[in-house]
Amino acid sequence: MTAAPVSATYDRRLLYVATFLRALATGFLGVVLGLELAARGFGATETGLVVAAGLGGAAAAVLVTTLVGDRVGRRRLLLALTAAGAVGALVANAATSLPLLVAASFVGMLNGMGRDRGAALVLEQAMLPATTTDAGRTSAFAWYSLLQDVGHALGGLAAGLGAGRSLPIYAVLVLASGCPYLRLSPALEPDRSSETTRLSAEGRRVLWRISALFFLDSVAGGFIPGALLSVFFHERFGVGAGTLGILFFAARAANAASHLGAAWLARRIGLVNTMVFTHVPSSLLLMTVPLAPTFQVAAVLFLLREGLVEMDVPTRQSYVMAVVRPEERTVAAGVTQLVRVAGWAVGALLAGAAMEHIAAATPLAIAAALKITYDVCLYAAFRREHPPEERGRG
Repeated sequence: MTAAPVSATYDRRLLYVATFLRALATGFLGVVLGLELAARGFGATETGLVVAAGLGGAAAAVLVTTLVGDRVGRRRLLLALTAAGAVGALVANAATSLPLLVAASFVGMLNGMGRDRGAALVLEQAMLPATTTDAGRTSAFAWYSLLQDVGHALGGLAAGLGAGRSLPIYAVLVLASGCPYLRLSPALEPDRSSETTRLSAEGRRVLWRISALFFLDSVAGGFIPGALLSVFFHERFGVGAGTLGILFFAARAANAASHLGAAWLARRIGLVNTMVFTHVPSSLLLMTVPLAPTFQVAAVLFLLREGLVEMDVPTRQSYVMAVVRPEERTVAAGVTQLVRVAGWAVGALLAGAAMEHIAAATPLAIAAALKITYDVCLYAAFRREHPPEERGRG
């Protein structure tokens, strides 16, 4: 087995540091943004508008990255995204009017969701495979995903330090996350001798099929965001915010640990099998949560589910980057990211209506059914399309 060059290993570590620091900043902002806006006299409607503007800016940045990221240059665009995030935060900190605050949130891509879903993620996913071998790619994505989860969790815990004006602290964290990009080697840039945003016929065939399935999975995921799960547990079992905080922190820890387990399992049974054979049990566990007689039983079932549900994250990312050409990776990462964001939005919209007009447990049942449908379709469509490290395996 050929080892990755020393320079590639160094690049991978730089990407790890950058994604951890950005996740730390995102987790921090997800907690303090709403609190700071409330302290400055903005109501829930204004806060929602600011958060929506930030997500809109992030979506626009993902679209731009998908279309022109490789032509502009990956490192150059990462640095520009970092600068925009810091400037937007500082302008938002000084803004006294809602229009200026909304504009700053859009430009700065201020993420009030607490989880990283931006354009930098697209570029880093496109760069990461070049820092390792085919055999090490899934493990690299597993550590990448783990560091994001740890960063999000620690950022949320660190939000208690953000007394007073918290947006400058966020701006400093964003700038710190951009420093590793300055040391990245040119080897991570794409070949600009061809039209890098144009997919090959085979690349289009694979990407559109898998994107349609990812949309279905994301709609299912949108049915069970943390906010609605909190409502379910509160209404079904009467638990309060303190108990839910411990439950969701344990869930994030289970998610993080599962990423390394996914890489281990994928080496033995393959990427597609790992995605499907861990996802189906997690969906069946999700179906059992509303049937639990007590909160303690429901919590155990939920945590078991969380220990399986994200094992498809590093394997999915690794698989997509493996089945397209290296020069197509930015476009592939961008398209799948946009599809997933759209799916989450659709699912969340439908879930709120289902919970309000049918029953609190309805979104969980719908999400589980959709996810199992996704898994069956994914297995049927891609079980014979293997990444390079699995070809010829007995």
